[in-house]
Amino acid sequence: MASAVIMPKEGITVETCVISEWRKKAGDPVEIGDILFTYETDKAMFECASTVKGELLETFYSSGDEVPVLTPVCAVGAKGEDVSALRPAGSGAASSEAAPKAAEKAPEEKVAPILPEAPVASENTGKVSPRAKNLAERAGVDVAPAAGTGPSGRVIERDVRKLMADGTAEIASATAPTPQLKTEIPVADYEDIKFSGIRKMIAKSMFQSLQNTAQLTHNHSFDATDIQNYRARLKDAGGEFAGITLGDMVLFAVTRTLLSHPDLNAHLLEGDVLRRFRSVNLGVAVDTPRGLMVPTVFGAEKKSLLELSREVKELAVKCREGSISPDTLTGGTFTVSNLGVTGVESFTPVLNPPQTGILGVCGITQRVREVGGVVAVYPAMGLSFTYDHRAVDGAPASRFAKELCENLEHFIALLAV
Repeated sequence: MASAVIMPKEGITVETCVISEWRKKAGDPVEIGDILFTYETDKAMFECASTVKGELLETFYSSGDEVPVLTPVCAVGAKGEDVSALRPAGSGAASSEAAPKAAEKAPEEKVAPILPEAPVASENTGKVSPRAKNLAERAGVDVAPAAGTGPSGRVIERDVRKLMADGTAEIASATAPTPQLKTEIPVADYEDIKFSGIRKMIAKSMFQSLQNTAQLTHNHSFDATDIQNYRARLKDAGGEFAGITLGDMVLFAVTRTLLSHPDLNAHLLEGDVLRRFRSVNLGVAVDTPRGLMVPTVFGAEKKSLLELSREVKELAVKCREGSISPDTLTGGTFTVSNLGVTGVESFTPVLNPPQTGILGVCGITQRVREVGGVVAVYPAMGLSFTYDHRAVDGAPASRFAKELCENLEHFIALLAV
C-alpha cells in the first residue's frame, strides 16, 4: 500500500514550509533514509528522508511551493499503485490532472491571426519631427523623398529609417554634417535571483521593523584595554578558555547590565503594553550562507562567560548547518549584532520587534586622549545602540549604554560580581 510523505512540523510556531528542491523525481527508486526533498521555514533549511522503501509514485507540490505542515507532499509505494486517495485537495498535482481533461473536452477553434496594421503613407508635407530631423542630420540624409506617416503627413523617425533601409535616401549637400557610425549600446549582462524563504522573511521583517517602530541609534565607545588584556590571559590558559572572544565578553556584559534596565529587556506589545522580562533571553545575530539568523541564549544572565561562549558557538554552527530548531530562533528579549570583525566603526542595527533594544558591536580603532597632561593612544571599541523611542527615552537609553561601557572598561571587576 502506498504511503504519503507529509511535510514535517519543525517547532510549535511553524505553520507552513517551502519546498526548496526535490532530490528524487517521480519514478525514482527510494530506499529508507534517502533524501526526498529539502524544505525551509522562514528561519532554517531541513532535509526530508524517506521512512519507507519503494518508488516515488507522485509529487504533489513543486519546488518553491509553500505547503502547510502535516500535509501530504508525495507518495512512495509499489510501482503502479493508486495514490488518488493520498493526494491533497488544491495541490499542484491535483489541479494539473484536471487541466488536461478540460483541454480534451474543449473544442478547437480556429481563430484568424490579427496582423498589425501597416502605417499608411501620405505625401510629404514638409513637416519633420525633431527626432526624425536629428537622425537625418546625423546620417547626412535628405528627408525630402521620405513619405510622412505621422499626423498630417509629418515625417517621423521611422520614415527616415525606412528611407535609409530602402537605399533611396539622397545624400544631403556637402554642408551637411559628416555621417556618424551608429554606436550599438551593449545589452547588460545580468541574472535574476529569486529570494529564498529566509531572504523573503528577512526582507519582510526589516521593512516592518522600520515602518512600525520609532527607532533611534546612539553611538558610543569605550577603552578596550581591559578586555584585550583579559583575552590575552585566556589565550595563554589554553583549552576552551582560548576560544573566548572579545565578542563573548560584550555579550556577558550586556546580560549583567540589562538587569538594571528592565525597559530594554522587554517587549512592546500592541495596546501600548510593555512586557518586562525577569530573565535575559539574549538573541545573537549569526551570518549564514542563507542569510541572517538570530538564535536565542535563554537565561543568559545565569551563565558564566565560558558557558555563554560555548553555547553561542554551538548555536552558530547549527545555524550555518541548517539544523537549528525554529523554536530556538524565537523568544529573544534583547539582541546583539557583532560586525566588529568586518571593520565597521559604527552602524545602525535594526530592531527585532517586539524587542525594545538591539546593540551593534563595532571594531576597534586607535584613538588619542590626554591623561595627566600626556597624550596617549588607546584602543577604542565602538557600540551602536538602537532602541524603540516609544518605550524608552533618550536619557535612560544613554544611561544603559554608559553603564555598559563602564562595565566593559572594568571587565575583571564585573566578573567578580
